[in-house]
Amino acid sequence: MEGEAPLATVPTARQVPRWSELREVVQFRRPQLDRTARRLQSALTVRDLRAAARKTTPRAVFDYVDGAAEEEITAARNVAAYRRIAFRPDALRPVAEPETAVELLGRRLAMPLVFGPTGYTRMMHHHGESAVARVAQHVGVPYALSTVGSTSIEDVRVAAPKADLWFQVYYTSDQALNGMLVDRAEEQGYSTLVLTIDTSVSGMRLRDVVNGLTIPPALTAKTFLNMSRFPGWWFNKLTTPVIGFASLDEVEGKPTPGQVANMLFDPGLDFTSLDWLRRRWTGPLLVKGVTNPASAREIMARGADGVVVSNHGGRQLDRTPATLDVLPAVRAAVGPEATVLVDGGVLHGQDIVAARALGADAVMIGRAYLYGIMAGGQDGVLRAYRILADEYQRSMQLLGVRRSVDLAERHVAFTPRGTGDHRDVST
Repeated sequence: MEGEAPLATVPTARQVPRWSELREVVQFRRPQLDRTARRLQSALTVRDLRAAARKTTPRAVFDYVDGAAEEEITAARNVAAYRRIAFRPDALRPVAEPETAVELLGRRLAMPLVFGPTGYTRMMHHHGESAVARVAQHVGVPYALSTVGSTSIEDVRVAAPKADLWFQVYYTSDQALNGMLVDRAEEQGYSTLVLTIDTSVSGMRLRDVVNGLTIPPALTAKTFLNMSRFPGWWFNKLTTPVIGFASLDEVEGKPTPGQVANMLFDPGLDFTSLDWLRRRWTGPLLVKGVTNPASAREIMARGADGVVVSNHGGRQLDRTPATLDVLPAVRAAVGPEATVLVDGGVLHGQDIVAARALGADAVMIGRAYLYGIMAGGQDGVLRAYRILADEYQRSMQLLGVRRSVDLAERHVAFTPRGTGDHRDVST
């Protein structure tokens, strides 16, 4: 104000800094000389691993993992559904010594997560399915090997002798083949069978068609030239065993990949297939590919131990609902005692929190760890797990929840739908 005396200057005491004091404030990160380790160390999220995978893997292989069916609407919905979640923290709850572990099918898991089945994993990185199984054993969660895995039932067990291994089965029109696969899984001590039911015919994955990554392959010149930019990937593919459907190598007549695909995509699949498996398999039996509550109820009535709410990551029928959106209705249909898992769109530990709160016993992940394996092999898979585990525990504590078993529907709410059905998960 006019006439007011000016404010005096703030007195400042200065000193010559001591090295011992500077050393506490200025600490440099030790340089990481190994390129792969440096790449993984700098990845703070699964989306960072995705970005790294794009740089280390041929475009056609990356698209095989990253892509989905038709217009990829369902894949985008899966991701967008988790982004519509709003958390409702409990106030003044002690969260010291958090317990992320859960019980699932009679076994204790380090956190509510299962490494889901993916085909052709050795195409993404030569470490392949064995690396995923080894990481699963190391951290204490299950791994489900796919029928179309590129490492055999037996070799995965050798790689991870103490892991909780599950086997995902495609019920084929060849009953002898079905029996052979189930028997081998049982002989190798696989604990749980997962029947996938959303593959009566193959979805149209346009990225793969454009790239020529089909069955059988029909690579374009552009795809081949792009692959030539990744000599390390080529070297590993050429100096390790040929990639194929390893668990089907013993099938009489050595069917071609095209013939195998015709066997696995069976338009005649019906409830009698589930009935046969239930009689044949004495352990836990889950049915994967369920998005309809009425179907889930009937599947449980036929003797299944649980369902996996799944739309195949958007890779089969496009324009289906996001799995998170239908999860609560499926849980209500099958009741509290049934085992319910969910997959599709899980790219952050907070997604796991949301899934647990809305009724899932655990989530299955696929793309998340495949981004990791493309970015850095076995260490990349472990990095993906550590990222998700840290995010899950931190978010649970910030929500005011100390134990996984205490997550409940009151902790989450869906925000109104926006325009968020976008495919780019990198943002």
